[in-house]
Amino acid sequence: MSVLVRDFGAAVRRFREASGWSQEQLAEYAGLNRSYVGEIERGSAIASIVTLDKLARAFNLPVERLLGQSSAGVGLAARSHSALVDPTSSL
Repeated sequence: MSVLVRDFGAAVRRFREASGWSQEQLAEYAGLNRSYVGEIERGSAIASIVTLDKLARAFNLPVERLLGQSSAGVGLAARSHSALVDPTSSL
């Protein structure tokens, strides 16, 4: 399991618990199977972009916010990559 998948699952669980919902409620609101929601939260299933959108809509959040909770290091990695591609860019 990758760190991104694990962190995304943890973010889904945090938003679900903050909403006071059970996995079954989140599954119903997102149009997903309850066991699939559990797999996502445990990091044992990789959510598709369609599933990401369904979860974000259920939480009434922009996709970026839901994904941003699980990929805090992605922005830094992207800036580091651009510095390698363009040595004149600043970190």
